[in-house]
Amino acid sequence: MQKIVLIKMIFLLCLGCSTEPQADTKKISGDSSMSHDSLMQTMNQERKASIKTLGVLVYEGVNDLDYAGPLYVLGQLMGVERKLVSLEQGPIRTVMGVELTPDATIDEVEQLDLLIIPGGARGTILASYDEKLLNWIRKIDRNSLYTASVCTGGWILAATGLLEGKKATTNWYRAEEMLQKYDVQFVAERYVRDGKYWTAAGVTAGMDMALAMLEDLRGFDYAQAVMLDMEYDPAPPIRGGSPEKTRPGVTKMMTAMYDQGVLPLLDSLDYSRIR
Repeated sequence: MQKIVLIKMIFLLCLGCSTEPQADTKKISGDSSMSHDSLMQTMNQERKASIKTLGVLVYEGVNDLDYAGPLYVLGQLMGVERKLVSLEQGPIRTVMGVELTPDATIDEVEQLDLLIIPGGARGTILASYDEKLLNWIRKIDRNSLYTASVCTGGWILAATGLLEGKKATTNWYRAEEMLQKYDVQFVAERYVRDGKYWTAAGVTAGMDMALAMLEDLRGFDYAQAVMLDMEYDPAPPIRGGSPEKTRPGVTKMMTAMYDQGVLPLLDSLDYSRIR
């Protein structure tokens, strides 16, 4: 008998979720009969800007979570057109070896309301010296509502000169040194906003930044609904994740490891540019 009652309850709940959208005058709170689209549309009333096109730059060796985290969050803006934009045609592989097929190349994209520049390692450094890419970012920035970076993607954005004299953040590794090269003031925060420019610290901070952007665009309820959809409630099992929370020996080891790959490449690129 109890099983029959439970089955009936589940059936009624599913039936309620599948009903046609109700009038917008219905309150969100306590109304389980409204469809997902209708609920999101109701929360979508508070809008500060119209974001119709969202582009995320991808390239060989891009960090998986750098691009996927913000894309998942901001991709839930109702009515937004999402694009993965690459430097050249053909598939690319992320830092974890996942093959991606971009939607377009930088030659095919003339305008974006919101541009996200994710980070990585070797590919990021090469991209920050790619004048064709930097010129494309400058072109997109002329009409974008927001231009943003995640992790070492901040190195690419800084290299365009668009952040000159502004406050920004990036991955913890040699952060202040890397941004000072471009006359950018480093701020040790999870994300930083300076006008239309948003920058996030390393990897997971991109989701924090994206949620803050979502709240700015659509309000508290909309952003909180997306957080619940993601069940975004971080509770790391150990203390860490930033230099301040990491044992000095571990930070020193990680810095040395990054130095081995980054510094020789930077030296070679700087040398070739001088020549």
